[in-house]
Amino acid sequence: MATRVIGAAGLARDLGRWRDPETDGDERRPHRPAYLALAEAIRLLIHDGRAPLGVALPSERDLAATLGVSRTTITSTYSLLREHGYLISRQGSRSTVALPPSIQHDGTRPARGIMALMAQPELPTIDMTYAAMSAPPELHDAYSVALQGIPAYLGTHGMDPVGVLALREALARRYTARGLPTEPDQILVTLGAQHGLRLLLNVLTSPAARVLIDHPSYPNAIEAIRDVGARPIPVPLRPEFPSAGWDLEGLRSTARQTAATLAYLVPDFNNPTGLLLDADGRAELAAIARDTRMTIVVDESMRDLDLSDDDMPPPVAAFAKGSEIITIGSASKSFWGGLRVGWVRTNQALITKLLGIRATVDLGTPVMDQLATVHLLENAEPILDRRRAQLRAQRATLLTAVAEELPDWHIAPGAGGMSVWAQLPSPVSTALAATAPNHGVLLAAGPRFGVQGAFERFIRLPFTHPEADLRLAVKSIAAAYTALTPRAADPLQPLTCY
Repeated sequence: MATRVIGAAGLARDLGRWRDPETDGDERRPHRPAYLALAEAIRLLIHDGRAPLGVALPSERDLAATLGVSRTTITSTYSLLREHGYLISRQGSRSTVALPPSIQHDGTRPARGIMALMAQPELPTIDMTYAAMSAPPELHDAYSVALQGIPAYLGTHGMDPVGVLALREALARRYTARGLPTEPDQILVTLGAQHGLRLLLNVLTSPAARVLIDHPSYPNAIEAIRDVGARPIPVPLRPEFPSAGWDLEGLRSTARQTAATLAYLVPDFNNPTGLLLDADGRAELAAIARDTRMTIVVDESMRDLDLSDDDMPPPVAAFAKGSEIITIGSASKSFWGGLRVGWVRTNQALITKLLGIRATVDLGTPVMDQLATVHLLENAEPILDRRRAQLRAQRATLLTAVAEELPDWHIAPGAGGMSVWAQLPSPVSTALAATAPNHGVLLAAGPRFGVQGAFERFIRLPFTHPEADLRLAVKSIAAAYTALTPRAADPLQPLTCY
């Protein structure tokens, strides 16, 4: 397999104004040498996940020509990165992006904050490691209706691995109303979107297979990919891009370079950024799937949580011409995390294969939960309107609190979802998450949402708690962050030359 390479033009674009102001445009002016400024800029791209691990940097000649600097500057830059463990060189091949062994981690270990909470259960804390809301009042009615409907199923064995027809019909109607004609036999009801993804991975991947992902992405999906022996391949999200963050050309290039046959993407309010892929981007995404013969699993779990005033684009699968787009969804984010009902929308042939795998895992989704979900879907809009209004208010409270308590943090809110992706001035996310429990708040560090240690300069902040709790949580985070700065403003220490 050929090594994936970052193009010189793409790297230059991400670097932006990497020079020191004092040396901008003139490498001869004394201050910080250009190679040191460039090395520091590339290092930050690595920690931000925009230069993925294992990817090769451009050749020295190409990057020198693109940046308009001498080749000696690039040689010195690469040498410094190599010396500090940010590049690995092997004889006969390009230098590839890495992290120093002292700070590598894959994000699979439990957050230290969670362990601290278990050790000190009496410590009052606000748990910001999850993004989920409490149940709406209508859930009680939904189960009451389900209880009235359950007698019709009691004369059967109650184990239906496909899902009850009433729910599949309700889901098919919702897809059709959104511009994606769907029949009930195109729906497989699962125990949540995560369960659906796991079934798909078992059918569509093999050990060592490459699966493209948004970067950052949903941590449990990354772990599911790893758990089946596949390898998640990150394609960085770039919020400044026209397609609302998705580097579609980068996705196409990565699919071709890695020969990936599967991708897992969250174009409907990406978790954790809240970004939304527009209609043109969705059409291009479907075209990429066809052109590269790659199947794309689109996770629509956050789809109902639009917090903007714009119209929602059609489902990605509406742009498909065959079976290249598979959609998974869930009732958990829209209604309640304890409602373990999800679904897969795909063709009948694949559903048959999924049922073969499912028989070794479980025997179906509980009928009561399915019937309750039918009632919720049929009465969804008043519930969702109220929940969206609540999320808007809570997000505004969170953003105001961060602006007041942590003014040097940068947040660009997405179009929806349940969280914002905060950029810290320094790569201290893991240290902050480890310290935060001592100040009464639990955090999920940025690297949980990436692969191999990316996103040390980011942290996810859910806004699913009540407003008073959010204000208190931000005060606690600010206290933890202040406690870090005297000794860990930059725990990785800036690159220096010897």
